[in-house]
Amino acid sequence: MNWRQLLSAERLGKEGDTKLYENEDYARSQFQRDYDRIIFSSPFRRLQNKTQVFPLPGSIFVHNRLTHSLEVASVGRSLGSILYTHLRKDPDLKDFYLLPEIGNIVSAACLAHDLGNPSFGHSGEKAISRYFTDGAGKIYQDKVSEMQWRDLTNFEGNANAFRILTHIFHGKTESLFALTYSTLSALVKYPCESIIGGNKANICQKKYGFFASETETYRKIAEKLGILTLQELPFSCYRHPLTFLVEAADDICYYIIDLEDAHRLGIFNDNDVWELMKDLLGNNDETLTRYQAINDSNDKISFLRAKCINTLITECSAIFQENLPSIMRGEFNASLIGSLPEPYQSALKKIDEISVSKVYNFRSVVEKEIAGYKVMSGLLEEFIPAVMEGNGHYHEKLRALIPSQFTALDKSPYSRIQSVLDFVSGMTDLYAVELFRKIKGISFPAV
Repeated sequence: MNWRQLLSAERLGKEGDTKLYENEDYARSQFQRDYDRIIFSSPFRRLQNKTQVFPLPGSIFVHNRLTHSLEVASVGRSLGSILYTHLRKDPDLKDFYLLPEIGNIVSAACLAHDLGNPSFGHSGEKAISRYFTDGAGKIYQDKVSEMQWRDLTNFEGNANAFRILTHIFHGKTESLFALTYSTLSALVKYPCESIIGGNKANICQKKYGFFASETETYRKIAEKLGILTLQELPFSCYRHPLTFLVEAADDICYYIIDLEDAHRLGIFNDNDVWELMKDLLGNNDETLTRYQAINDSNDKISFLRAKCINTLITECSAIFQENLPSIMRGEFNASLIGSLPEPYQSALKKIDEISVSKVYNFRSVVEKEIAGYKVMSGLLEEFIPAVMEGNGHYHEKLRALIPSQFTALDKSPYSRIQSVLDFVSGMTDLYAVELFRKIKGISFPAV
């Protein structure tokens, strides 16, 4: 793969225009416009009411999907900018006009990486899948293809994000976003179809990155950018090189930010966090002195968080640069953060282990996950039969609750099921709970 093809200002659905700036005013590059289109969109705004880990707060602020996405985008911009300073030393690239935009491309892809996550996070994904594997949705298996059934029984937020960004919904003539090819490709961590997703031996196929309905869209993007094909049927590609930076930005925030939230909620004290983070801080003596001079407990942890993120950005950038030749050949088969040397690897493993035991199994987190299963399953139990086979008055009224943009573009069973999943997966936590209560008769709308 080569950078002159991998970086393209051309937009999906608006092919042929490769100008970096839309007009002579030079206000924003095409990739800055990608970022702005995402941040001003309704799907992005809804992330403010989607849970990251802890249930959405009362008086104590913790991260939601929106704040997490903004932070990942910030880290991603730094990783991209470091890569630019490295690549511009290459005499074959120093005059390439898109090279300085790498930070903006990575940042925009990071900003969009969680758009497809349903309400209640990974519990929402599992609830959707479970409806088809163990719930009432099992009856639809013989109505869809094997590939389509795999999409439904292994619902994937990553693939759903790509669908949101590329699908032309009912009543539209083009995608709401029409992002650049490079931003869209950098977003897709697992560029393969669902039927081969789950192959943990290959980082490109650890999960899957697009539904059957979007396979041809991604194939078009991959061909345009010269991304190497791994196999044709089922379709799978190697990663866009910038995807490794998008993944690293998400991983860095995942490991570090949850500890800060757990500290704010009293799960960990100052010393607990210091012990977990100390091997990620670089010069411990200097850092310890500065840390001890801070009086406020929350400020102490914010200081440690900033130092850890800076260390991990530096180290992941070094790993990327060291392995760049194999990355460009599609031969690098690991995440950047999973390739870090000691003592970072042991420190991250320890953080992960204690996060699982103390954070992700915290009572309120588990309660939220259980509630999420019930709410998401309950909504699917109502809306999917209403769209698939309902002819009675009750199902007619349920269909009236679905906005027209989620009308299926064709009458195939797969398309109709997807239209319901588009509607339900896009809900905020609060809206999903309120609608569930209303249609189950637990509460009534205000007059």
